[in-house]
Amino acid sequence: MISLAHAQTAAANDPTGGLMQYLPLLIMVAAMWLLFIRPQMKKAKEHKALIDALAKGDEVVTGGGLVGKIVKVGDNYVTLEVAEGTEVVVQKPAIGLVLPKGTLKSL
Repeated sequence: MISLAHAQTAAANDPTGGLMQYLPLLIMVAAMWLLFIRPQMKKAKEHKALIDALAKGDEVVTGGGLVGKIVKVGDNYVTLEVAEGTEVVVQKPAIGLVLPKGTLKSL
């Protein structure tokens, strides 16, 4: 029994403090952050900047594929002119892409 007690006290004096058993978990969390969470946050930040910069006259594509010119910008909604005399109201977050000026004429 004395040898068992001696072995237990030796294990309690681990110089790493038991940190080495959590090292693989910490590495996996860091890898997930770098590979998935950080790029998604960057993409969301860019989309928010795009939404905030919308102005009357911009040519845009919605998430559903509608292509149109912005006629009116509200707080939460945007009115698009998809054809001559045809206007559609869509939510701002539905805007996926701002096209260069004159793109609608080439379609």
